[in-house]
Amino acid sequence: MEIFTLLETLEDILERSKSIPFSGKGIVDKEEILEIIKEIRLKLPDELKQAKWVKEERQRIIEEAQKEADGIVKEAENRIISMIDEHEITRKAYEQKAEIIETANEMSREISKGTKDYADNVLLELEATLEEALKTIQNNRRELK
Repeated sequence: MEIFTLLETLEDILERSKSIPFSGKGIVDKEEILEIIKEIRLKLPDELKQAKWVKEERQRIIEEAQKEADGIVKEAENRIISMIDEHEITRKAYEQKAEIIETANEMSREISKGTKDYADNVLLELEATLEEALKTIQNNRRELK
C-alpha cells in the first residue's frame, strides 16, 4: 500500500467507528490504527529514497550536460585551431562556441529548475499528507483521553 492509501484507510476506520452518544467521539481498534501507522513509517523511507533519487538524477543530468558542453567546447576549440589562418571562419567558430555554451548552460538551468520543482512538489505533498495524518492521530488521541 502506498502512504496515501494507508491514510485513506485510517480515515475510513475513523469514519466507520462507533460513536459515543453525545460526545462526538468514536471507538476505534487501537491495534488496527497502530498497525497502519507502523506501515506508514515503513513506507516513508521509500518516499524519501525516491526524492533522493530525483536529486541524484538531477545532478547526473547536470553533469552530463556539462560534459557534453565541455566536449562541444573542446571540439569548437580544435576547429578554431585548425582554421586559425582564416579570419572569418575563426570569428564564426567563436560565435558558435558561445552559442553552444549558452544553449548548454540554459539546458542545464532548465533541467536543474525542473528537478528542483519536482522534488519540492513531492516533498510538499508528502509534508501535507503527514501533517494531515498527524492532526488526525492527535485528534484521535485527544478523543481517546
